[in-house]
Amino acid sequence: MKISDLLRMCADNLRRRKARSLLTIIGVVVGTCSIVVMISFGVAIDIQQEEMMAGMGDLTQIEVYNYGGGGSGSGSSTPALDDAQVANIAAMGGVVAATPVYQSRYLSSTIFAGKNDRYSMAGYNVYGMYPEAMEALGYELVSGSYIQSGASAGAKEIPVLVGESAAYAFQDTRKSRNNMIWKEPDASGNIPAPYFDIEKEKLTLRTDSMEEGGKQLEYTLKTVGVMKEDYSKGYYTSQGILMDLNVLKKLEQDYMKLNNIRVTGGSSGYNNIVVKVENVDRVAEVEQQIKDLGYDTWSMQSMRDSLKESTRMIQMILGGLGAISMFVAALSIANTMTMAIYERTKEIGVMKVLGCKVGNIRTMFLVEAGLIGFIGGVAGLGISYLISFGLNSLGAAMSGAAAMGVGAATKLSVIPPWLVLLGLGFSTIVGLLSGLMPANRAVKISALEAIHHE
Repeated sequence: MKISDLLRMCADNLRRRKARSLLTIIGVVVGTCSIVVMISFGVAIDIQQEEMMAGMGDLTQIEVYNYGGGGSGSGSSTPALDDAQVANIAAMGGVVAATPVYQSRYLSSTIFAGKNDRYSMAGYNVYGMYPEAMEALGYELVSGSYIQSGASAGAKEIPVLVGESAAYAFQDTRKSRNNMIWKEPDASGNIPAPYFDIEKEKLTLRTDSMEEGGKQLEYTLKTVGVMKEDYSKGYYTSQGILMDLNVLKKLEQDYMKLNNIRVTGGSSGYNNIVVKVENVDRVAEVEQQIKDLGYDTWSMQSMRDSLKESTRMIQMILGGLGAISMFVAALSIANTMTMAIYERTKEIGVMKVLGCKVGNIRTMFLVEAGLIGFIGGVAGLGISYLISFGLNSLGAAMSGAAAMGVGAATKLSVIPPWLVLLGLGFSTIVGLLSGLMPANRAVKISALEAIHHE
């Protein structure tokens, strides 16, 4: 029997019993809607949690700490977190970049701007980082460009990136009170401009003298780019100044030599570094490799795993509630197919007498049951989309998100493509399984008894 003939025959059989078929299909529609809509709530919760965590910080970053010390004479088996180890971590599979975010331990300095050094900022806002890692770590630029690797070597002016609000960290040295401009709206709602344009103004880094009349070092800083303020990526994106790590270490060494500052004991390398991984799925793998080296780590992966586990539990509970409705629909399909067998017993007997294969008879009833599940699944998905749209519109209206233009973060229900396939496949399979027992019963009917059946 051709597939087209089989489908046409099954469709005709369903049409002959319109009322019963329609009621059975409605049961499948309710079951499909229950499962899809319930799971869509869990999907929406998962998306909201991901967006919340993304706002808290970069999900693909790992903070590495060297609490164990390391280095010669430290008595620790953990290797020093030095440049060699940073390069080793950067070479791990899945790692995009690895860099220290270094603040000098010994360099004491002040940054000046304006005529006659009128404006000043403490030098502890200066950080060092590998230039090639700045873009990879996702520091968005408001203007300008990133520091190019090697661009600082031998330069008369040290290229730097400044935070978006770095100019507000300067104070007016000619004022004893109210000597800073705060980046806060005034009575009219306008944010006041800083004392100067940090992109155009010449910045001078001058080391502090250890004693009266002592020597000082002076360097010119050139602003090549302004970072967008994003505290989830670090304070320095707001009021910090980033320069090439090697340049900052050279400034520190020159300052220590000038002031005869000596460090006793072995070097333990950096206290911490930042590692950027290519995607969220590889964070756990890379983090474990780093832990195996003996370092302590922190990432948002553990928090993310905990939230994911909670979301999966919610989805299972909601899906289970929906599955109850589908179970009822399965019983309805089984009942419909069983009644169909009783009504068509003579028809089954005639088919057997005419030589129809037993497998074709079983297939006919299975296809009818599967067709009920498929049609109910398609209709259920369509209604699920309408319910999802209504819930999202209601949620947006209640939260005021519609007026504010807030997007997916406020959705109460999200139906991804995989859920569509799951709903349609599940309803069809439930239909097939529900028709399995009646179909087997149909093929066991004796042909002679079936012909004489009234």
